[in-house]
Amino acid sequence: MNLLAAGHDSGMIVFKLERERPAHTVYGGVLYYVKERHIRGYDLASARETAVISMRRANSTGMNQSPRSMSYNPAENAVLISSDVDGGSYELYMIPKDSGGRDSQEPKRGIGASAVFVARNRFAVLDRVGNQIVLKNLKNEVTKKCPLPIISIDALFYAGTGNLLCRAEDRLIIFDVQQRSILSEIQTPFVKYVVWSSDMENVALLSKHALIIASKKLEHRCTLHETIRIKSGAWDETNLGVFVYATLNHIKYCLPNGDSGIIKTLDVPIYIIKVLGGVLYCLDRDGKIRTLQIDSSEYVFKLALIRRKFDEVIQMIKSSQLCGQAIIAYLQQKGYPEIALHFVKDERTRFNLAIESGNIAIAVASAKEIDEKDHWYRLGVEALRQGNHEIVEYSYQKTKNFERLSFLYLITGNLEKLRMMMKIAEMRNDIMGRYHNGLYLGDVQERVKILEESGQLALAYATAATHGLKETASRLAEELGDKAPSLPDKGELMLPPVPVVRDGNWPLLLVTKGLFDGSFGDTGAVGMEEDEVDAEPWGEDVEIGEEIQVGDEAPVEAEAKGGDEEDGGWEMEELELPVDLSATEAVSSTACTFVTPSLGVPLSQKWTNVSSLAGEHVAAGAFDTAMRLLNRQLGIKNFEPLKPLFEDLHMASHVFLPSFTSVPVIPLALEKSGEFSGSNARRSPALIYQLSSLEDKLKVAYKATTEGRFMEALRLFLSLLQTIPLLVVDSRKEVDEVKELVSICKEYVLALKIELKRKETKDDLVRQQELAAYFTHCNLQNVHVKLSLQSAMGLCFKGKNFNTAAMFARRLLELNPPQQAAAKARQVLAACEKNARDEVELNYDPRNPFTVCGATFTPIYKGSKDVSCPYCSARFVPDFAGNICNICELSVIGADASGLLCSMTQVR
Repeated sequence: MNLLAAGHDSGMIVFKLERERPAHTVYGGVLYYVKERHIRGYDLASARETAVISMRRANSTGMNQSPRSMSYNPAENAVLISSDVDGGSYELYMIPKDSGGRDSQEPKRGIGASAVFVARNRFAVLDRVGNQIVLKNLKNEVTKKCPLPIISIDALFYAGTGNLLCRAEDRLIIFDVQQRSILSEIQTPFVKYVVWSSDMENVALLSKHALIIASKKLEHRCTLHETIRIKSGAWDETNLGVFVYATLNHIKYCLPNGDSGIIKTLDVPIYIIKVLGGVLYCLDRDGKIRTLQIDSSEYVFKLALIRRKFDEVIQMIKSSQLCGQAIIAYLQQKGYPEIALHFVKDERTRFNLAIESGNIAIAVASAKEIDEKDHWYRLGVEALRQGNHEIVEYSYQKTKNFERLSFLYLITGNLEKLRMMMKIAEMRNDIMGRYHNGLYLGDVQERVKILEESGQLALAYATAATHGLKETASRLAEELGDKAPSLPDKGELMLPPVPVVRDGNWPLLLVTKGLFDGSFGDTGAVGMEEDEVDAEPWGEDVEIGEEIQVGDEAPVEAEAKGGDEEDGGWEMEELELPVDLSATEAVSSTACTFVTPSLGVPLSQKWTNVSSLAGEHVAAGAFDTAMRLLNRQLGIKNFEPLKPLFEDLHMASHVFLPSFTSVPVIPLALEKSGEFSGSNARRSPALIYQLSSLEDKLKVAYKATTEGRFMEALRLFLSLLQTIPLLVVDSRKEVDEVKELVSICKEYVLALKIELKRKETKDDLVRQQELAAYFTHCNLQNVHVKLSLQSAMGLCFKGKNFNTAAMFARRLLELNPPQQAAAKARQVLAACEKNARDEVELNYDPRNPFTVCGATFTPIYKGSKDVSCPYCSARFVPDFAGNICNICELSVIGADASGLLCSMTQVR
């Protein structure tokens, strides 16, 4: 195997003997790559391979057998091969037309960290020694030198004729070598590979765990994060805008809007070189060319949906190329449930999609097939929302929901059916149902009768007497005798209000018929019997015929057409219209119907679509995705401490406007002001957690520590540590400040927990001395270090560990303490020097660097095995791997995480 393991005292390191990724480049359908000391060419169309040229075996300081990269010049048929030998070197080969790879060639060599062609007869070399870019001709002669635009540049990539893509620490820049100017730049993680699209309009930047898509001017399009290493990628030349990339065990795709998905699972890593529709060409680690058939229908469908090419979408649905819950979920997420309807045959799924899209016709058909009470109830709720009373009635009848059915007849003014409901309640012996129907109808006699039959004579008497039924009231009064209740002087019969609309459904808005309506053979018929649903929508055209008369005059239409035959009348001649115009009019006349408008995308959902920041997902209310982001970025598993922070952040990012009593409160999302320059600008929420407010809280925590209020100080520092994951900042400088704040809080939480632990162990003087000693090694402010040194010095002096006490006294004096503390330290030092010994041995060696375990509060000396928290970086002994961190109380110790992400500048 291509591996070497080297062991040492505390573990081992595994090395690769040489690079496994073959250096390669593709131009015009031909792949050029290095294999076994040959530059080989492979025609992707004909699958014909030839050895282009033999590479001379270099001397000990020459070319490595596994070069890093290759650059091809089609105009001069030249190849540049770069390697890492001697800190970076290159070889320039001129490929002969008919060599057949039999003859070797002495290349032109040079030193440089990177080498790449920039013009037909020029290539650029990065000179790290001289901090410059050197331009050379094909004779390897220097023609021009340019100072580096940024000193930290360590690699060059091609960016079009005359331009270079230069990699710095945290960014990429496009540099014009003629004008010696920076054209544009983008903030990125450390980029390893750059892949341009065939039209040079887009570029993919591949780092270890991130993929960034940008325009040719380095305008950020989208960013994808992967937990597994990204190995290679290529643009699909058939479907422009789709980038296909490979990780260690998957082939995936990325769309222009940032959506991604898995195409295929891999058994072994591959290096993608070209993607042409459903064919993927790649190299494996043995340098063998492989052709893989991939199913591109999923991302072709999504690309058509993004670009609103609905004719292609309809064609793909009709051909049944796609299926599965993933596509259905994607269409729901993107606001196209009506399209998702045509992918599924399962009636339950069709019902859910129909309800979501407001398609009552399909929902009724699916509900009939399922015929379950819950589905009929949900259908009734949606139909009621649309004002479709007939469907609501039908749903309530199917579920035998008599109470809701009675109330429906009340609000629609259908008194005849309401009386029928009262008879049904009587047949069912439902006393409360009868009484409610009596109330709805205002039928006092029926209510008195029901109360009397149920034994409620007092209520029956009160009802009869109040509403003027004197005979019935007298009869009941005699039966009650002295128990007859006293009644108010003025009683009034209360009747339900008259409904606004008595017959038919509520009117729907007149909107243009959707493109997908009727495209798949669904006419939208509800499929119910005529006596069940007989409703006419508002706005139906009225046909005016000859039977309509105006007073005693002749028919209007006949008069307009006929008139006096001698005068010729209005001369309504038949016109020969163009065929295409007639067809257009016919289409437009049937292009409208009553369709419920689909809901727009909420503003909070737009925040989550373009953001990888957990704080913005929490503000949008997407707690599940925020938790997944925090788990992936920081290894957080215990979300209980974050629950109140989530709730406060979400509530504070919205306002709630009350309206009418019967209308729900209207939530409105709050955005940052003054940062939107166009329709495509990134929208971000207004957040309550700001870096400045945390810095103010930090000062309060410092003060509490100085005053010795350790429990309060610990609470404040822990609160800061648990708020930072939800923080969002704007600049890289603020990102550095946030990371520094995490380190400060971690040190203080550890120190304060050590001090509180020391106070709990009052009976163990040796353990007290050890904990006090560890406290002094926490990275605190000088004022707190001085206080910790005074405490440790006093404890060790009392414990007769005079050597250790003297060491603390010297450290204290080096920090220039106050006069009183300095005088005491000198006295202790003098007393200890007279009796230089330690009474007991402590688990403490100040000469050996160490960190303190956050769980056991014992030292972990340099070279010892340890595990760390992926968020706060607190150290622990290996036994605590997999437990929740004792310092931040959030993350899993030893978990694999990508790191704190609190600004979009970290991913752009």
